[in-house]
Amino acid sequence: MAMTIRLTEELDAKLERLANELGVSKQQAVIHAIELSDAKSIREHQLAEAMAFVLSHDKELMEKLADS
Repeated sequence: MAMTIRLTEELDAKLERLANELGVSKQQAVIHAIELSDAKSIREHQLAEAMAFVLSHDKELMEKLADS
């Protein structure tokens, strides 16, 4: 799907820097940034789920650790 994106000069400069650092086109840099952001969001969600699981299933242990 084609898409047009309007960036401020500052954001365009940041995108240009990112593309240069990655050695890719600006389009590929945008794709990379989206993929990275999505992966980070998924990791944060998984971490929150894991923490909730531990806190609910190991409540006694967590309370003992907090008291020591």
